[in-house]
Amino acid sequence: MSETENAVAGGQIDKELPPLDFSTLILSLSTSVLMNLGVVENPGTNTKEKEPAVARQTIDLIELLKEKTKGNLIEQESKLLDDVLAELRLWYVKTVA
Repeated sequence: MSETENAVAGGQIDKELPPLDFSTLILSLSTSVLMNLGVVENPGTNTKEKEPAVARQTIDLIELLKEKTKGNLIEQESKLLDDVLAELRLWYVKTVA
């Protein structure tokens, strides 16, 4: 049995991962944008890779989530969305322009 299979069988994976919630989803997507803009390294390859079209699409996806969840978020989630989108748009302009 591999280490991963042992970890899953032993319940270790649940202990290592953060809880899944809306904020975790948004932060995960924002990290993906930063990797695709070459701002942070891809942990799988340990390299900075630029895929601006993918970054733009992910920013658009976050915007879509903002629109579709309007009125259904708590104040902190709504603020997180606004802050993340503003920050990612700035990074996009800085790295693509």
